[in-house]
Amino acid sequence: MCIILVGDGQKIFNGLNMKKKHFGFTMIELLIVIVILGILSVIGLGAFTSAQMKSRHSNRKSSLSGIATALEVYYNDHGNYPTGDVASGNIEGCAPGSTTACSYGLIWQDGNGTTYMVQIPEDPGSNSFFYDSDGTSYIIYARLENVNDGAVPQVGGAPGIYSDVSDKCGGSGCNYGVASSNTTLGSVETDPL
Repeated sequence: MCIILVGDGQKIFNGLNMKKKHFGFTMIELLIVIVILGILSVIGLGAFTSAQMKSRHSNRKSSLSGIATALEVYYNDHGNYPTGDVASGNIEGCAPGSTTACSYGLIWQDGNGTTYMVQIPEDPGSNSFFYDSDGTSYIIYARLENVNDGAVPQVGGAPGIYSDVSDKCGGSGCNYGVASSNTTLGSVETDPL
């Protein structure tokens, strides 16, 4: 076995250069890449979740506006608003000549066969809408997920819910509403969530 030292300190074994060539990545380089990918994933997921929540808010507000428009058309036809089922928060008057409650997600048609909505919108999340009416006025409530939304009532700078329906809208309390022009949304209390 012959080892020869060359002028720059390299060892040559049988005339071949013994320098190690590195192929691939070190463990530290791989860990750094994994950490960077994890951070980017968390940032991307946060942005995606926020976009979904904003979409649901927009959908809720649009749905309540559509229901309010249909209620005004009903009022023009009948001279009163349909009453609300106190237990479920559904609109009553979906079957001919009765006070059968309309279920969200189904057709809203009166006893004369007039269709007011092909499908009454449902809450896009896990909450529910709540309709309250005595026939002379109405309020439709919903629960917005973002309690910092400008439409959410405030109590001393803290998010609030409407006192009349504090246990409705999926049990979390209602913090957004649309009312007929002859009434107001009612008193507000601090949101316990």
